[in-house]
Amino acid sequence: MSAWFSGDQKAMDDVARSMDHTMRTTGILAIVGHGIPTDLRHAMLDVTQAFFDLPLEEKLALRVPDVSVNRGYSPVGVEALSYSLGIESPPDLFEAFNVGPEEVPQGVSTQELADFFQPNLWPEAPAGFRTTWLTYWRACEELGRVLLDVFARALGLPDRWFRPFVTRGPSVMRANNYPVQSPTAPRQDGQLRMGAHSDYGSLTILLADPVPGLQIRSQEGEWADVVPLEDSLVVNIGDLLAEWTNDRWHSTVHRVVPPHGDQPGQGRRRSVAWFQQPNADAIIDVLPSCTSAGNPPRYPPTSAGEHLLGKLRGSRGLEKAPVAEQFLDSDR
Repeated sequence: MSAWFSGDQKAMDDVARSMDHTMRTTGILAIVGHGIPTDLRHAMLDVTQAFFDLPLEEKLALRVPDVSVNRGYSPVGVEALSYSLGIESPPDLFEAFNVGPEEVPQGVSTQELADFFQPNLWPEAPAGFRTTWLTYWRACEELGRVLLDVFARALGLPDRWFRPFVTRGPSVMRANNYPVQSPTAPRQDGQLRMGAHSDYGSLTILLADPVPGLQIRSQEGEWADVVPLEDSLVVNIGDLLAEWTNDRWHSTVHRVVPPHGDQPGQGRRRSVAWFQQPNADAIIDVLPSCTSAGNPPRYPPTSAGEHLLGKLRGSRGLEKAPVAEQFLDSDR
């Protein structure tokens, strides 16, 4: 990413072309030179680990009663991410903590306020939790805008074309903790640390321990391991950007699998994902530059907010979400 920040137009074009190629093939990036300091990334993982190490009763005090509210603590075994793809599965083996924007953006409707901008719940311990999380949120928010600028250039759009769509979006940051798990521990058939799913919005910025577990599904339908590189962040696009680009870019299906007995990784796995969501009332319509006479639009226009609510009802309410067949095809 450092070449993008150089201001050299040719170097910036090279970054955009490289991202376009990767999004056409795998839909997932490992980026370095992204500008988020190492110290902040380490502090984010450390303070998050300290939270998950708290007694369960303290964490449960931060659990919201309404599963559709994407805030607070979620204990092990109450979510199943595969439901967001319309696939039934046993509950996933992770616990999580979620926050949204700390301040309600101007211009949101009363309904948007109720659906997407519930107050954050902050733990009293560990010390520095809230400050660190908000600092890291702001860093991801800025990086997310920059990535959209790169995407705009890669798609042949005017500079900063996507920015008006994310001025007041209901973005979410979620930390996942996969507790220590023995490979011989009893599990239900098909039970994973996190079930197969694609992300919901425009893009995801993932900070994770460099340990095995994360896998992506290739266009041939095979599962491939993804272990984060040192100093890198993992970036993938979500369903809405795939629809926006008429499947020129891939919303990659991914999962987190339990450790095998013959490999490292039986210890905990920590990750923090910042999910960029477009404005709830944004109408996502296929980009004309991604269609042709032989490649008509595959998706009807959709509201970003309604799309997000449907996905959340699936994963958190254990309701099968309706999913376009394109997202389940092996060539995706």
